[in-house]
Amino acid sequence: MNSIDLKCIPSTDWRSMPPDERKRALFMKQKDLLDTFLSRGAIDRRQYEKSLTCMAEKMGVKLNGDTFDMK
Repeated sequence: MNSIDLKCIPSTDWRSMPPDERKRALFMKQKDLLDTFLSRGAIDRRQYEKSLTCMAEKMGVKLNGDTFDMK
């Protein structure tokens, strides 16, 4: 069984963040995970686009190419 070195995982104090900033940070964290899946071949481009679009819709994020706006 592999152990995870918790020191390498950045700590975020979610409670101290305003709601909009918290939402933005969560979106970026999830997008980074999708980016990793895509770059490692775990998902293809079509799956990536579908997942990103659905996630943005559910979180109220407007996608603009490589950038995004919080609604």
